[in-house]
Amino acid sequence: MAKDAAEQGSFPAKDYHDPPPAPLIDSKELLRWSFYRAVIAEFIATLLFLYITVLTVIGYSRQSEADQCDGVGILGIAWAFGGMIFVLVYCTAGISGGHINPAVTFGLLLARKVSLVRAVLYIIAQCLGAICGVGLVKGFQKSFYKRYGGGANALQPGISTGVGLAAEIIGTFVLVYTVFSATDPKRSARDSHVPVLAPLPIGFAVFMVHLATIPITGTGINPARSLGAAVIYNQKKPWDDHWIFWVGPFIGAAIAAFYHQFILRAGAIKALGSFRSSSRV
Repeated sequence: MAKDAAEQGSFPAKDYHDPPPAPLIDSKELLRWSFYRAVIAEFIATLLFLYITVLTVIGYSRQSEADQCDGVGILGIAWAFGGMIFVLVYCTAGISGGHINPAVTFGLLLARKVSLVRAVLYIIAQCLGAICGVGLVKGFQKSFYKRYGGGANALQPGISTGVGLAAEIIGTFVLVYTVFSATDPKRSARDSHVPVLAPLPIGFAVFMVHLATIPITGTGINPARSLGAAVIYNQKKPWDDHWIFWVGPFIGAAIAAFYHQFILRAGAIKALGSFRSSSRV
């Protein structure tokens, strides 16, 4: 029947069930190997992400020092970040969900997509992976690493704290909103016949945000990425601005979670309707 329907240009709809919210504290997860496998996957993915992207930044800075027209440019850096997210989310989505970003994990926690235990362990793994990834870059490019800024995030000259914070909030909102939309089970059921990979729009969102915000903050939108570079580079300016790259992404992620869950998916209306129905019984 499905084959006949496809040949006629119509597609059978898949059954859709909204998954139940994840428990806030799920201690049983600590007894499952799949949980630790997911944590390891987040560590390795973030390590690879920082290694490739920061190496790209260092390489561009080195090439463009003598000739501003040489090297990959801002466009190439944006492609490196967006492309790596596409690749790594594709590789790890079935294991850990492919977060690779504490802001994404925080947004999913607020939306009750992951438990608090999983969120905390993911964020720790992501931060450690980022530090190790940048550490590898410094180890392989020691003579160039500090000379070219270490890939660390900081406000660019002439950019105020408020502008930088707003850029991080909006940029992270774009990313986390895309994550929610691309992984929405309702969309997956409705558009099951459309062969669109969820990692593709997520990677593209990272690419577009980098194009817009590299001249402002160097683009954080990922606290682990900013932390890893700040720890290994260890200079005053990145540390002075470092709070922006945690506060901004977490605010942006919270707004995106609220917008998707309670406005687009009408979570507040559904909860109110459920409350009214139960009160009448």
